[in-house]
Amino acid sequence: MFSVQQYSTDRNEGYSLLLKQLSALLEGETNATANLANASALLNQFLDRVNWVGFYTLEVETNQLVLGPFQGLPACVRIPLGRGVCGTSAQNQETLVVKDVHEFPGHIACDAASQSEIVVPLVKDGQLLGVLDIDSPEKERFDEIDQENLEKFCEVLLRYI
Repeated sequence: MFSVQQYSTDRNEGYSLLLKQLSALLEGETNATANLANASALLNQFLDRVNWVGFYTLEVETNQLVLGPFQGLPACVRIPLGRGVCGTSAQNQETLVVKDVHEFPGHIACDAASQSEIVVPLVKDGQLLGVLDIDSPEKERFDEIDQENLEKFCEVLLRYI
């Protein structure tokens, strides 16, 4: 059984503990869906002031992101590469931190409560696999500390998918 440890009030220390917990949680499991599901649940437990945490995976045949494991309200199922925050992050293979989603050209509003967003591409051996997408009902919720540590989170995750 897995139990969530208490996180430090220092954000970097908290993220460091999160990375250790992720490794322990995924150790020995090779099923990508199971690992993405547990990763989204762990992040949802760790992060405060968020309303959606999950993954979109790349469907190569259609060149679209398809909804994967997540925590939150029902979401958009398909996102073309280059469209919205997720599609743009995936196409450019770069993390996007959006302080106000209403100012992002082409933003796809799956949840009207979302005000800010961070999307981290999942790239393994030079190949795009999908993205980690996290939404918040607060503007300017995500910063450089979140970006740096969520990119590390994805690096650890990619070892297990």
